[in-house]
Amino acid sequence: MDAFLAAILEGAPPEDLTAIPLPESYRGAVVRRRDVAMFDGLPSAEKDPRRSLSVAEVEVPEMAPDEALVAVMASSINFNTVWSAIFEPLPTFEFLRRLGREGYWGARHDRDLHVLGSDASGVVIRVGSAVRNWRVGDEVVVHCNYVDDQDPSAHDDSMLAASQRIWGYESNFGGLAELSLVKANQLMPKPAHLSWEEAAVNALTNSTSYRMLISRNGANMRLGDVVLVWGAVGGLGGYALQYVLAAGGVPVGVVSSSRKAELARALGCAAVLDRSERDYRFFAADGKADPGEWRRLGADIRSLVGEDPDIVFEHPGRETFGASVYVAKKGGTVVTCAATSGYEVTYDNRHLWMKLKTIKGSHFANYAEAWAANKLICQGRIQPVLSATFPLEQVGEAAWQVHRNLHEGKIGVRCLAPEDGLGIRDPELRARIGEERITTFRRLGA
Repeated sequence: MDAFLAAILEGAPPEDLTAIPLPESYRGAVVRRRDVAMFDGLPSAEKDPRRSLSVAEVEVPEMAPDEALVAVMASSINFNTVWSAIFEPLPTFEFLRRLGREGYWGARHDRDLHVLGSDASGVVIRVGSAVRNWRVGDEVVVHCNYVDDQDPSAHDDSMLAASQRIWGYESNFGGLAELSLVKANQLMPKPAHLSWEEAAVNALTNSTSYRMLISRNGANMRLGDVVLVWGAVGGLGGYALQYVLAAGGVPVGVVSSSRKAELARALGCAAVLDRSERDYRFFAADGKADPGEWRRLGADIRSLVGEDPDIVFEHPGRETFGASVYVAKKGGTVVTCAATSGYEVTYDNRHLWMKLKTIKGSHFANYAEAWAANKLICQGRIQPVLSATFPLEQVGEAAWQVHRNLHEGKIGVRCLAPEDGLGIRDPELRARIGEERITTFRRLGA
């Protein structure tokens, strides 16, 4: 991959990239089938991705007609990388086995090494014979909706498709690597004013937040809506906060420290609840939910904005879900994805049915939603939430920091990129947007 990197850094034309022969292998961040029992008996918090994640040489897979090979300049850590690395809630090799049963092209994915990663920015270096809209040399970002476009169930909302998977989690050859194999309908233009690492962190969580709040498939937020955002400066909440503000809503951000409260205010959120200060205890010592703490949270929200939330942006899961259902306004919506604190949740159903509230499940985004969310990044209306970067060799440490919530926003991983700050093609747009806006999380969240 050194020849491809040199050509990309030199701005080589497409014909030069095409003339470079593909290597037999590339470096990727992997977990191994033989290690799936290494954390058996340990609580989740003690499972250490630094033990299971490593960088290995991976054989370059054969490319299907509707696919592209991307030289990955940078990627990022998502919670699904952490889940894969701690083999929780189940080893991802089961996903690869199921995909492997789907014929010739699926069989490539069923290996004893799983190359992880569900984000990437880079350069297209090969395209299959059926690829129409992308060419060698295109600078791209990759979204993670991995779907068979010959599946009829994929042609309304592809997130409802029977064949829908998350690339780099439920498929192999993900983005935490020097090279990645993707379907052509995963590709989107790289924001020209961003560096490789700034561009790499957006696709998964930005698209997820867009669908949850803006899309008609999510909460379909309206002008003036009050939105409670849990983890308001995290990898999801940092985008959610921006969407609420950009769409004319009223965000109430919940954070876990005074430093994070400062960052939320720097993003424009006036109403901030610092859990370290308020010390909410949603579960009593006996493990049962404490409705009194739900009521205290609701009172705090009303004291800040004068009313209950129209929408609750929910993703922690077990720790917060009961409170989310309680504090939502009568007729309001709790829109939820993931469950970073646990996926078995408890809430009082009386507050749901008697007050006509809605729980709306949401999972990543379809291609149209991901494209729309990426367009807003390209326009500079939504900013990346990159707070730190690591080289590929330290991917285990990066995943451990996400697992232990030692970061704000997103952690980027340089794959081929030798240093931060490369890949900016439109410095004029960057200057108009403002360096301080683009790097808010690097300045205040590191």
